[in-house]
Amino acid sequence: MPEVFREFALLLMISAAAGMLFLALRQPLLIAYIVVGIVVGPAMLGLVRAQDQIDLLAQVGVSVLLFVVGLKLDLHHVRHLGPVALATGLGQLAFTIVIGFLLALAMDKGVLEALYIAIALTFSSTIIIVKLLSDKREIDSLHGRIAVGFLIVQDLAVVLAMMAMSALRGGDGAAVGEVVWSLAWRLTAVGLAVYLLMRHVLPRLVERMARSQELLLIFAVAWGTGLAALGEWAGFSKEAGAFLAGFSLASTVYRDAINARLAGIRDFLLLFFFIDLGSKLDLSTLGDEIVPALVLSLFVLVGNPLIVMAIMGSMGYRKRTGFLAGLTVAQISEFSIVFVAMGISLGHIGRDVLGLTTLVGLVTIALSTYMILYSHSLYDRLAPWLGIFERRRPFREPGGARPASLAAVEVIVVGLGRYGGRLALGLKESGLAVLGVDFDPEVAQRMRHGGLAVRYGDGTSADFLETLPLDGAAWLVSTLPGFDSNRELLDALRTRRFAGELAIVARDEAQGIALKELGVPNVLYPMRNAVDFAVETITDIIRNREKSR
Repeated sequence: MPEVFREFALLLMISAAAGMLFLALRQPLLIAYIVVGIVVGPAMLGLVRAQDQIDLLAQVGVSVLLFVVGLKLDLHHVRHLGPVALATGLGQLAFTIVIGFLLALAMDKGVLEALYIAIALTFSSTIIIVKLLSDKREIDSLHGRIAVGFLIVQDLAVVLAMMAMSALRGGDGAAVGEVVWSLAWRLTAVGLAVYLLMRHVLPRLVERMARSQELLLIFAVAWGTGLAALGEWAGFSKEAGAFLAGFSLASTVYRDAINARLAGIRDFLLLFFFIDLGSKLDLSTLGDEIVPALVLSLFVLVGNPLIVMAIMGSMGYRKRTGFLAGLTVAQISEFSIVFVAMGISLGHIGRDVLGLTTLVGLVTIALSTYMILYSHSLYDRLAPWLGIFERRRPFREPGGARPASLAAVEVIVVGLGRYGGRLALGLKESGLAVLGVDFDPEVAQRMRHGGLAVRYGDGTSADFLETLPLDGAAWLVSTLPGFDSNRELLDALRTRRFAGELAIVARDEAQGIALKELGVPNVLYPMRNAVDFAVETITDIIRNREKSR
């Protein structure tokens, strides 16, 4: 036991040092932790041997992450996006399997080997994608919600695939049907049980737990890991069970409090997931698979997003939404490696397929991380060539009618999230003519119902800005969360020669300094301004009470 503790301490120190180095180099921390896993794992230095303990923490971290994702959804989003996620997920799986199978056959792989490779290429890493989208604060965006939906579909599909291939061990076709029937009734039973709990048990139970913040936190972790274990027992993966646990509490008034309490625990435990992933990569099996791996990596990085874009475009989504959602499938999952390893244990394939899959995983996870982090800049460069992926009338993302009072607009607010939406409504209540702009159709519709004039569209696009009444607007305020998005907006406004006043919201002091260096004349600090207002208010109250004594 003392050795295990020392190993954990060493691992945490190495991770902190690697994270600090990658942060200084402006590289994703996720990549740093995977590199740490490779370096300290058996493939290289072999410094850490407490694999069972690390794996357990990794599994709990994954359960907490998916629990938080489910916590942020509500029934309205499920009704609206469920069919889209199902169609996109199944469509992407089908096309990727067919094309991947043909590519593998062209590389002189056997039929069964080609089938394993093709199936492995279809699965994207839910954990990595959700972590990246959460870090970018895009998990609640339209493309983020769609992506999470079809990633959950993929998680269910990988379990079905593993069960089906396991059933082929004895060559008994009837076994596959028995597996599917068993999974179907278990899914039905769990779904019905969770529904009844949501309606009749959980609201009262959570209300009692919420009397103590500590108890609420313990209950949230217990509920998430408990349903994750139940999901594994039912045969549809721990990830799906944890997601369902979070979703079952999404309609309670305590979901924001639970989410806030779990954030630090989630990030700490996920460190072990990425280290565990890196340590399990077997670099010794790469062999002569470099060229085939590069070809398959190119297919995953380019082909998978194109498939998703084509499906979403045909379903009536705009090219931007399809592009941003499509990038989330531009890598293979850790389950892909597990799936291929299972095939080796069953005697279906050789270890060369594992080496090929491992190399594809390394390449696609690393490159897709950067693609997602810089997705908006990437879209701006490629947008002129993506028109074929958008219908003439993308009916699922209507732009909305132009407000009658468009010419009389005094203030344009770009980004109608919590802060931007409240700001726009507050300015409107003050008697100003305000026009809101947001790229999420649900947000735009909700704000429009609240009485605000809203234009749906990409506020960073120069072409879209041409449609706005910039000449008559005295102010434009951007509350977009990303620095890159605000920089693109600034460039577009300069191209348009906007003559009014510009203000941009900064998330922190560092971002504010960077915006000032770009030439932004007015930088708003919501947190600092709120604190200053609170200090002034409390001071006035205290002084007034002292005078009244």
